[in-house]
This record gives sequence, C-alpha cells and structure tokens, in this order.
Amino acid sequence: MALPRITSPHAKGSNRTQRVMLLVAAACAPGALALTWLFGIGTLVNLVWASVVALAVEAAILAARQRPIAFFLKDGSALVTAVLLALALPPYAPWWLTLVAVGFAIVFGKQLYGGLGQNPFNPAMIGYVVVLISFPIEMTSWPKPHTMGAWDGIQQIFGLAALPDGWSQATALDSLKINKSLTMDELWAQNPAFGEFGGKAVEWVNLAFLLGGLFLIYKKVISWHAPLGMLGALFVISLLCWNGSGSDSNGSPLFHLLTGATMLGAFFIVTDPVSGATSNLGRILFGAGVGVLVYIIRTWGGYPDGVAFAVLLMNLCAPTIDYYTRPRTYGHRKPGRGFKLGE
Repeated sequence: MALPRITSPHAKGSNRTQRVMLLVAAACAPGALALTWLFGIGTLVNLVWASVVALAVEAAILAARQRPIAFFLKDGSALVTAVLLALALPPYAPWWLTLVAVGFAIVFGKQLYGGLGQNPFNPAMIGYVVVLISFPIEMTSWPKPHTMGAWDGIQQIFGLAALPDGWSQATALDSLKINKSLTMDELWAQNPAFGEFGGKAVEWVNLAFLLGGLFLIYKKVISWHAPLGMLGALFVISLLCWNGSGSDSNGSPLFHLLTGATMLGAFFIVTDPVSGATSNLGRILFGAGVGVLVYIIRTWGGYPDGVAFAVLLMNLCAPTIDYYTRPRTYGHRKPGRGFKLGE
C-alpha cells in the first residue's frame, strides 16, 4: 500500500514552554529591580519565598495526581506564577500571606483544572484576589520609598518584630478614592503618595514593567494586541471621564497609566495565552474589556486598584470573545456565500 507524501507546510519555531517562561521571568527583572531600589529587600525575599512555595506545592500536587514531577516542574509555569504574585504583593507582606496566595494559585488556579494549558482563569490573579479579599489590611500596607532597612524588612516579613512607626502610607489610588475636599493640585502638593505623573515611586515601577513588556514583544513571546487594547481603553475612558483638577476628579489618563499595577497587568497578565482570547481581534477586545473594568473598579468600586478583578471577569468572557472573533478558515468562503456550479 502506497503512503501519500504530505506536502502541506509545517512550521517549526524555536519557542518552547520552558523558553517562553524563562523569557517572561527575565522580562520581570526591570520591575523587580525598580521595586527593590525603591522599597528595599522585601521584593527579593518575596520572589525567593514564593518560588520555593510554588515549586513545592506543584510537586506535591503532581505526586498526588501520579504525574511525573521533574518533567512538569521544568516547564517553568509554576515559577512564572510565583514571580508575578511576588511582584504584585506588597514588598513586606507576611510570609504566610505569600504562602496562601501562591498555594491557592497553584492548586485552585491551575492544578485542579488539569495543569498547564487547562486553566480558565489566570492562576496568579486567583491567588491575589483570595488574599486581597481575605486580608485587606496586609494587602494595602505598602511602605514609603527608601524607608525600610534590610534587617527590619526581614523581621517584618517573618513576624520577628513589631512594625516601625510610620513605615507605610496610603497609595495614590487610595488617596484619590477617599479625597472629597482637596483639588488635584492641592492633593498633589500635600500628599506624599503622589509623584510627577502618577503614584510616587510606582510610576517608575510601571515604566520598568513597560520596558520588560516591550522586550517580550520584541522577542515575539507576546503580541501587542492585548496590551494595546487594555492601555488604549484605559486611556480613552479616563480621558472621557476626566473632569479636570477639582476635588471630584477621577485622575488624568497619564495618572491611571502610571499608577497601580497597570503595566504589570497589560504586559504580563492579560497576555496569558491560556486564560485570554486567542485571535488578534479577540485579544484587542479582551484587553479593552480589562482596561474599562480597571477604570470602573478604581473609580466607583470598593477597591483602589482593579487589575486582578478585571482580568478574572474578562477570563469569563474569553470563550464568547473567541466564538465571535474566529478567523475565517483557510480555503473556506465567508459565511452566507455559497459556491457556484462548477466550482
């Protein structure tokens, strides 16, 4: 029996899961360095502790599921989840909070759905939202820039000493949300949480994550569609709802782009290929939905930043977006157009 020789084009690229995950982790380096420079050693401690917890929990679940442990740990997905969570959590979050966040992310956000490629929700955002709802005080305790020493920070993380006086302050998003009397100019001048354009220090962290995101686009690890959709939608809606510098101002477009977890979300969260949309148009719509929801939650919601909630809500919409944005199959006519006789 003769076997037909298949001549269809078969593409083979250099991207592998492990390589992609390592590039994503490497792209987080500018943001991690900026956080460490501004807030001290806490971010590095979080990164190490979160990575250990993620690998240990993943190994335990894989053993319980009778799956090969070394094979799946090498793909780097658990490590990336840990890195994203460590960068999103406050630099001096208690050790047990990081343990809970990473544990929930790996178990309930990833492994219970079957592992890598099966999760409908972003695992890192699952872990973040669990601890944000459960431990709001610890999750909103951000230090003032350049105030925490290395040893004091380690004692704070592991509960070895009481908090030093005045080590934390309300973030710019918190201050803007509760402001009822000061104009934006007065708020900017009197509140130390505000920097040049966005939150003090946080604006530089956002620029660092922007640099890392552009690196991922350059290396073709992610596409530009979802980040552009999110940042564009956030810019447009904040511009339309911006009412100047009065006491009821919701913040300028530049303020929203450079404050909170905007750039981390745009380049490292909404670009998740598993829980997001798949087509290029779908990615733009997915990102745009996240951008609009971030602004709505920041302005009228109960939480100062809404990236995690916005991403999880849009994860629910991803299958519907994919359904209505499916590209036309190669070799097929558009729906509604028949074939003529003889074709």
